[in-house]
Amino acid sequence: MILKAYSNYKTKIQFPAILLFIILFVTACSSTKYIQDYQSVVKEVHIDSLPPKLQEEAFSYVQKDIRPAPKLGINVGLYNLFYTLFKTKSVGNPAPLLDSTLVEISRNQIEKFLNSKGYFNAKVSSDITVKKQRAKVYFKANPGPPFFVKKLSYDIEDAKMKDIYFNSKQKFTHLREGMQYDDDSLAYERDQIYELMKHHGYFDFARPYIKFTVDSNSNNGQTKVMLIVDNPEGKKEHAQFKIGETNVIIAPSTDGFPDSIRFNPKIIRGTRFTDLSGHFRRNPILRYNFIRQGELYDNKNETLTYDRLYELNVFKNVKIDYIKPADSLNTVNPVIRLIPQKRMSNRVEGELPFNAGTVGFTLSNTYINNNMFRGAERFEFQVKGGLQSRLGQGKSVFNDVYQRDFSLSTSLAVPRLMVPFHVPVMGKNGMPFTSFGISYVYGLQKDVFSRKVFQTSITYDWYETKFKVHSFTPLNFEYRLGSLLLDTVNNPDNAALVKDNAYNLMLLNRKDITLGMKYSYTLNQAKLLIPGTFVYFRGNIDIAGNMLQGLTRLFGSVHHAADGDYSEILGLPYNQYVRPEIDLRWYKNLGGVRQFVARINAGIAVAYGNSTAIPFEKKFFAGGSSGVRAWQARTLGPGNYNRAVLTQDQRTILYGLDQLGDMHIETNLEYRYKMLNKFFGAQLKGAVFLDAGNVWNVSSGQPAETYFKFQKLFDQIAIGTGVGLRYDVDYFVFRFDIGLKLKDPQFSGSDQWVIAKYLSGAKDFKNEYNTTHAPDTYRFVQYNFGIGMPF
Repeated sequence: MILKAYSNYKTKIQFPAILLFIILFVTACSSTKYIQDYQSVVKEVHIDSLPPKLQEEAFSYVQKDIRPAPKLGINVGLYNLFYTLFKTKSVGNPAPLLDSTLVEISRNQIEKFLNSKGYFNAKVSSDITVKKQRAKVYFKANPGPPFFVKKLSYDIEDAKMKDIYFNSKQKFTHLREGMQYDDDSLAYERDQIYELMKHHGYFDFARPYIKFTVDSNSNNGQTKVMLIVDNPEGKKEHAQFKIGETNVIIAPSTDGFPDSIRFNPKIIRGTRFTDLSGHFRRNPILRYNFIRQGELYDNKNETLTYDRLYELNVFKNVKIDYIKPADSLNTVNPVIRLIPQKRMSNRVEGELPFNAGTVGFTLSNTYINNNMFRGAERFEFQVKGGLQSRLGQGKSVFNDVYQRDFSLSTSLAVPRLMVPFHVPVMGKNGMPFTSFGISYVYGLQKDVFSRKVFQTSITYDWYETKFKVHSFTPLNFEYRLGSLLLDTVNNPDNAALVKDNAYNLMLLNRKDITLGMKYSYTLNQAKLLIPGTFVYFRGNIDIAGNMLQGLTRLFGSVHHAADGDYSEILGLPYNQYVRPEIDLRWYKNLGGVRQFVARINAGIAVAYGNSTAIPFEKKFFAGGSSGVRAWQARTLGPGNYNRAVLTQDQRTILYGLDQLGDMHIETNLEYRYKMLNKFFGAQLKGAVFLDAGNVWNVSSGQPAETYFKFQKLFDQIAIGTGVGLRYDVDYFVFRFDIGLKLKDPQFSGSDQWVIAKYLSGAKDFKNEYNTTHAPDTYRFVQYNFGIGMPF
């Protein structure tokens, strides 16, 4: 009876609590409840009689404080709710209150906006109606006829400047005769002329030298526009400046510069390099100074120098000034002041990874030196270790540790391409790097396998243009020693397990060498941080074994991998495979922060020559926070594979190992939008998504249901949907996604549409599944946490 009473009490508390929250939220949504009797909330704003193409932009001139909240928005309700309960104004926005002064300012701004678009006779009136403290604001526009540019003329006194303008204007101008007059086109032309002259040595040139006269006195809807570029007062032309002696000065410490500086007496190739810290070599720094003696002043080179010196990641402050020497005509001497940042740092990090039925921890220590050899080289050394245990097995967490991991890794990134031949400076579009890496990894899964891996690589990264990035790894070497720990003598189930899963277990037991190369090409990665409409592409290919195969054949060694006779190097067989992969996305900007993204990601790994199987770590998996989000990583596929074919012990041992594939295809559709502009100091954004995909096997020796078959493609595809929240704090994004399974390919026929089970009979379905798949459990809903966008 006590248990029953407790259960009823809990139920009685839960329902009123939920009901109370709903009542509070609905009450908070009443925007007039929290204002004074003399105040009114703006519910509607209308602008009538405007040309359709100007409607949206004209609304932006309505003052923000009187713009009505979206009818389906929750900003006002959440603001009132949080303010009522917690007295905080950090969530949502208050209701927009009517202010006649702001209405008049808005009317005037809309009228000026129409004038700027060529409606010189435009008039705008306003009207306000209030009923029950709810206000409606009406703006009525009478734009009148638009004016068109009948004639363009130019008055540029400086002949050289005039030639520069007319030789370049076709690349940027928006002005043409016959166009409808638009102030924005004139402002754009002024900015482009300013930048053009700054690129051609006109150090003292300023925007006020550029003027426009507009003659709209005629009543026939036509106007005359004249572009005027004045000369400096009392001079016949503008002066072009060349770069003189450059001073590059590095402060002695992170605290900045002392009151007096002792300069280096040596000037080499027009540059005096003074390092007061004693921690930097000349060439690695000056390599990315693009302001060079004898060249015309160009503010593009100044910006480029700023960017690259910051990207060296060794300076916390970069400042560029110019001095005009009194004894030199039309010359400017740059002074580049650099304040170094802290050279060394040490970072300790910990993680608590947990999945269904498992928990663990990972601890790492990373030492970083940003100027290892006084040339802005970034050196990193990391030690990392972790444990993973099972939950719910009737044992203590520390008595059921099933996985141990340990790794040592070191890397060195040099800010240039280190090759045995001459290459031109490649820093104009982005910083090039040569990266060296060495690592050792040890892994142990209790009673299943152990793994020891030594790896070293050299990688070159460079920019072809700002939006085209290349990465080439000519050397990727791996020495791997794996051991299978399954006891097949005393445990008959393990013997059957090895027999049924010989392919995957063989990969874990392998002892081999990989020597190969990688290449990747990325298009428009720089645009990912800029809202817009564009296509993103990343393609990469990983090839291994061809060089070693050529060497063995050169020495007359013939082997047949299909018969178990492998070519060997250093006493171990080598891998031979090719693994191409593409990631293609279309980003469509829908206005503001609203965005639609369509993505397809596909890849395949094929073993050949001296290999009959793809290395374990080169296989693909499906699911996870950046894939098909309704599934946990490594729990989807391959194909129509269903883990019920394994025994309970086999499912426990092979968890995370048996659901990999040689091929994968996935596609994602996602709509992103803003929910709250103000949410505890940041923006809260939302997402709705639809994911589909799977992995498949290609190599022989696998169950038939795991292979890719085009005619069965739809039956083998998993489909999930969901919603997400993104807490955007500018520098990074905290992401939380909830995925819901719609179609699960491990089942057959109509049973694949598990959404029907979720909506009706979910409990019985899960109980039946858990009985046949223990210790696996079925989850219709998957939660994903992450930092950064999924794609």
